[in-house]
Amino acid sequence: MTQLNANCKASTITFNHTLSSLNTFAPRLLDWFGENGRHDLPWQQHQTDTPSPYIVWLSEVMLQQTQVATVLPYFARFMASFPTVQDLAAADWDSVAEHWAGLGYYARARNLHKGAKQLVEVIEETGEFPQTLAGWEAVSGVGPSTAGAIMAMGLHKYGVICDGNVKRVLTRWAAIDGDITKSATTKELWALAERLTPRENSGLFAQAMMDMGATLCTRSKPACLLCPLQNDCIAHARDCETDYPVKAKKQPKPSKFSNALLIKDTDGKILWLQRPDNGIWGGLWSLPLEFVEKIDGKTTKNHAIAHDKSIKVASKEKVYEAEFTTAEQIIHEWLDKSGLIPESVSKALLDDAPIKHSLTHFHWYLTPQSLTLDNEQVADLTKALQAAEININWLNAENAQTTLGLPRAMVKILE
Repeated sequence: MTQLNANCKASTITFNHTLSSLNTFAPRLLDWFGENGRHDLPWQQHQTDTPSPYIVWLSEVMLQQTQVATVLPYFARFMASFPTVQDLAAADWDSVAEHWAGLGYYARARNLHKGAKQLVEVIEETGEFPQTLAGWEAVSGVGPSTAGAIMAMGLHKYGVICDGNVKRVLTRWAAIDGDITKSATTKELWALAERLTPRENSGLFAQAMMDMGATLCTRSKPACLLCPLQNDCIAHARDCETDYPVKAKKQPKPSKFSNALLIKDTDGKILWLQRPDNGIWGGLWSLPLEFVEKIDGKTTKNHAIAHDKSIKVASKEKVYEAEFTTAEQIIHEWLDKSGLIPESVSKALLDDAPIKHSLTHFHWYLTPQSLTLDNEQVADLTKALQAAEININWLNAENAQTTLGLPRAMVKILE
């Protein structure tokens, strides 16, 4: 756990402010928001008398672990192509995936598509979107904070949010020093958020809290002198704002290594595989990947392989099955049978590999390996994959980028 400095030890009692501070929190924040908050984001509903829960739901899912500047063009594309929840529900997955590609955390897109179908069922049955917190929490991928945001901003009803921005503001203001990844701290933060959220204008309050965390109470270099809460912010009084929120120190990310196989036909079309629904890049399209196992040899502190013979294509049964999709196993076996296994990357330092792609839980080193098949080989490999009901496409790089949902790592390889 991050250590608080000597001047910043705090009580773990949540309501360690005066009644006056608690009661004036919302009015001060709303006054600040009215003058200084963001009022031009395309999904904001606080200035309309007929709010759209669809727009708020879509934006909230996109904004999970993603910054506003990144989301803006994706949101615009989604709204242009899927202006209603019925349009999104009726769209095929490949179209949704193509619109999402590059935004990351792809399980969100799967849940969004599934959730759209669920919402259409609710609307067909009741004539309207869910009107309760429980109704929204029943939608795929919607947690308590997202549901609260939709209630407050998308329906103009009472709703409470407690997302990352809110947690940062509250842990500093109240000097809550519990690890925010722990359930006890989460419970404490929700209790405080509920105490501070006004029954009226909770949508405005939610937007104000988001803006506070995004524009003033930032992770580093918070603009405390501009903050309407500075006079009773405990972390500010103790000059230790950036000690909050407290979070267990992350372990270093492990590294994985793969060959990315650009298997081409004589016209330059490349073989693309649709990834399984579960797992990394679920439902998106990818080059076949050939997991490379680290063995023997010394490694540098940057995880680069230091000796020529320190990696090999994974062949141990457990590793093979865990790291290769069914399609990749078929391709690997077909290439092996055909005497076409490409050389591994054992003669290069992996830190010098063309692509390093960082995901939530690990760094992925991807080394492109290219080979061209003749027409007979293309037909034979295609037949083997189709016999296993694998979704494949043979497309050149340009067409793949415009018609398939490709993860950012694949675009990096093509570029």
